Amino acid sequence: MSESPVVRLVEVTEEHAGQRLDNFLLRMCKGVPKSHIYKAIRGGQVRINKGRCSADSRLEPGDTVRIPPFRLPAETAQAPVPGCEFPIVYEDDALLVVDKPAGVAVHGGSGVSFGVIEQLRAARPQARFLELAHRLDRDTSGLLLVAKKRSALLGLHEMFREGRGRKHYFALVHGDWVNGRQHIRLPLLKWLTRTGERRVRVDEQEGQAAHTIISLERRYGEVSLVDAELRTGRTHQIRVHLSASGFPIVGDDKYGDEAADAALVAKGFRRMFLHAHRLEIPHPVSGEALRLVAQLPPECENLLLVLDKASGTGGAPAQGQPRRAGKY
Repeated sequence: MSESPVVRLVEVTEEHAGQRLDNFLLRMCKGVPKSHIYKAIRGGQVRINKGRCSADSRLEPGDTVRIPPFRLPAETAQAPVPGCEFPIVYEDDALLVVDKPAGVAVHGGSGVSFGVIEQLRAARPQARFLELAHRLDRDTSGLLLVAKKRSALLGLHEMFREGRGRKHYFALVHGDWVNGRQHIRLPLLKWLTRTGERRVRVDEQEGQAAHTIISLERRYGEVSLVDAELRTGRTHQIRVHLSASGFPIVGDDKYGDEAADAALVAKGFRRMFLHAHRLEIPHPVSGEALRLVAQLPPECENLLLVLDKASGTGGAPAQGQPRRAGKY
């Protein structure tokens, strides 16, 4: 480890207007552990215009941020991030939407050296601005929004806060789901296990309001394919709501049913069956209505074909929902 030599005074430009202080520091202090950054903020070593501040302070153009010396990993210890382009669903000068594969984190941290956003930045060194507009769990595949302009990022955040977007996920769950459409409203609370692992549980007293709409797509007897629409965006919301309702997602290693998963693992399926398949949003800059679709990955489609054959009936579609999963 080495120490950065001096205190830095950095003036905020229009590019970073409205950004949270912690996110600004993570970009300015690459390689510094998040825990060090938050400790420096709490201890008053980081200042905005000479005043104490909090991690969620919003920056304005012309602000001066005091960045203290940080202990940095030696350059020789840092492996370069491999640049990678992911399948592009939509792109213009303000917005990039990619189809994220399962098993890839969206960003580095918590034992992960890098994720989608770091790989995109490495693959596009000429890009002045690339920021995640929302998150997907590491084992969830599908549509991921990346802003290419600060105005687009702020527009997307405002849209999600106001509930103007529609985010739909396909989930294969254990159990015979019967209801054509069901609203799940269970408050959720984040907590840490003894080993420091982040988890979420239903908590009627201290939990935050959470709302998921579940629509039945197809029934396969012991498992069912459902569409989950997020009306709020809590951590692990779909996974916990379905598990708490008695229908854990296939392959979910945190909230699932390992014994029930065993039969599908034997068929060669070794991931969580949760896929962000459709986004209906206004463009964050132009306001144009966007309908973005990511088809189910081959391993998920193949599993449904196996289930079709095993059921002998091609799967039982929900009333008024005769289509094959992922096909529009």
